[in-house]
Amino acid sequence: MEQPGFWDDQERAQKTIAECNALRKWTVPYGEIASQFRDAKDLLPEAEELGDAELVKELLQSLVTVDARLAELEIRKMLSGELDSLSCYLEIHAGAGGTESCDWAAMLSRMYQRWATGRGWKVEVMDRLEGEVAGIKSITYRIEGDFSYGYCKSEKGVHRLVRISPFDSNARRHTSFASVDVTPILEDVMKVDVRPEDVRVDTYRASGAGGQHVNKTDSAVRMTHIPTGIVVSCQSERSQIQNRETCEKMLASKLYEKEVLEQKQKLEAIGGEKKEIAWGSQIRNYVFQPYTLVKDTRTKVEVGNVQAVMDGDIDIFITAYLKQYG
Repeated sequence: MEQPGFWDDQERAQKTIAECNALRKWTVPYGEIASQFRDAKDLLPEAEELGDAELVKELLQSLVTVDARLAELEIRKMLSGELDSLSCYLEIHAGAGGTESCDWAAMLSRMYQRWATGRGWKVEVMDRLEGEVAGIKSITYRIEGDFSYGYCKSEKGVHRLVRISPFDSNARRHTSFASVDVTPILEDVMKVDVRPEDVRVDTYRASGAGGQHVNKTDSAVRMTHIPTGIVVSCQSERSQIQNRETCEKMLASKLYEKEVLEQKQKLEAIGGEKKEIAWGSQIRNYVFQPYTLVKDTRTKVEVGNVQAVMDGDIDIFITAYLKQYG
């Protein structure tokens, strides 16, 4: 990058920088882990010889941290797909069932927000549609962080809840459904050529937080890609123009992801791959009554502490999925 003429070809320069940044995502964490391990390894015998119990405890904890970070790096190694390193949009939509499903969608939105922020990622609400009585009909998050798409893609599909309904005066058990979709964020929206005649654009008044300006103008934008039926919407920006630009990027990202996944499925069919990729199928059950259990239907991983899962402790499911499907 310091060579003369490096910036003469802007496209090539940007590609080189992107490649360097991608390499740093591996080399920097590995260097930190190796350095932390060497320090603990070299100091531990001396601390034990001196009988410094506090230092020994600290160094042993450091080794535990090294082990955890190395396991994280090993999982990241599995995220070698073209889109895995990107940030993403995560959408949640309530299924049939009215208030029950809307409340379930709200519970899932809290779970994912806590999980993502716990990983140090930036989480922003791009669009939100409130339920008529409680909960939400749909919500779209923008999640920015290294490999956030690679991790979040394992959550695509239908999530099923079984519980005693707080909205049922007879305290009967109800089953609710909500779907989760995840799309990578493409910085280069020109990767997809979207024809204007293939897109229907609707504007409407935004809802929720945002002040008087939000509620007085038709600033929210919804785009429908007619050939595929893909719909995107945004109301997080103050102006219709900004929301329209965001929708264009979201739509381009969805179309590009669709193309990549279709190519992958064709290659797997040619190679005799037996694994089924069914994003729209039920992937996980969350049972609150008559017992407590969260079970992933793909990996068969089970967790009895439902509350911990709803508080964002879902790494066990994601790790199992990545180990099994990559």
